[in-house]
Amino acid sequence: MQPFRLIPEYRERVWGGQRLQPGPRPIGEAWIVYEQNKIAGGPNAGRTLGALAAAEGEGLLGKRTLRSTGLRFPLLIKLLDCHDWLSIQVHPNDEQAQRLEGPEFFGKTEAWHILEAEIGAKLISGLRSGTTAEAVAQALKTNTILNVIEHLSVRAGDTIFIRAGTLHALGPGLLLYEVQQTSDLTYRVFDWNRPPSAGRELHLEKSLAVIDPAATGRAEPMPSEAEGIHALTACPYFALETINVKSGPLMLDTQGETFHTLTVVEGQVEVGGEGWRETLRRFETVVIPAACGRYRLEPLGESRALRSSVGA
Repeated sequence: MQPFRLIPEYRERVWGGQRLQPGPRPIGEAWIVYEQNKIAGGPNAGRTLGALAAAEGEGLLGKRTLRSTGLRFPLLIKLLDCHDWLSIQVHPNDEQAQRLEGPEFFGKTEAWHILEAEIGAKLISGLRSGTTAEAVAQALKTNTILNVIEHLSVRAGDTIFIRAGTLHALGPGLLLYEVQQTSDLTYRVFDWNRPPSAGRELHLEKSLAVIDPAATGRAEPMPSEAEGIHALTACPYFALETINVKSGPLMLDTQGETFHTLTVVEGQVEVGGEGWRETLRRFETVVIPAACGRYRLEPLGESRALRSSVGA
C-alpha cells in the first residue's frame, strides 16, 4: 500500500473562528483523519478511509490495531479553532457507550495539543477537588455547574489528556490539534445559555451516568524543542508525538504494527519511502499504512509535525 491524503471536512460551529477556512461561516472543526473522509487521489481516490480499512485490514491498520479494534479505523483527528467557549461536556468510556448507545459504539478518550493560544487563554478540565457525585447532580439540577468546574490556563505547546468521564470545555483564543477514539459521542452539560438549536441539546441524564468527579486533565508543556521524536501523551487507544526536524532527515518506521498519521504544524516537510514521496505544508496530513515500514522525513526549513498512531 502507498500513503495517501484525505479530503478534510470543515464543520460550522457557533463557537468557531476564521483560522481554518476563512469565510462567512464560523468554522470550528476540520476533521482531517476520520473514517468517513474520502481519499484525495491515487488508485483509491473517492473511497472512504473506513472502507479502505475494512478492505485492506492489516496492511493499512497494522497488527496492533487489529488486535484492539478489528477492521474499524480507530482514530478521529481534528483541528479546532475556538473563537468562543465550547459547551461544557463529557464523553463515555467504551462500556458506557455500548450500554447507553448500542454495541457498535466506542467511547471517547481524547487529547489536545495546543498550537496557538491567546494571552490568558483557559479551558475547563475536571471539577474542583473534593466535588462529590451528589454535588455534581445538584449543580446540574440547579444550572450551577460553573460553581464546581476547574479552569486551567494553557499556552502553545501544551498537551492535555482527557480521559472519558472528564467534564471539560475549550475556551476562546485556542487553536489546537485533537486526537481521539473514533467516536463523536458528546453529552452536553451546559452551553453558556445559548438559545437551543438543532444538534446542541443538553444531555443531563446521560452526563450524570458517565461523569467521574475525580477525573481531570493537566497541561503538560512541550517536552523538548530539540531535534527528534518526543512523546506528548499515550494511552491504549493512541500515541501522540511531536517530531522536530531542523537540520537533517529522520528515519521512521511503522514496523507493521500501526499506521502513522503525520500532520505538519510548523514549516514544511518532505516525506518519502520506497516508490512514494509527499510534500506537506502547514496543516496538511498524510496517512502512512502499516505495511509501508521504513520512511524518511526531511525538513524544508525548520519544521514540526505531529504523529498519531495506535498506542501499545
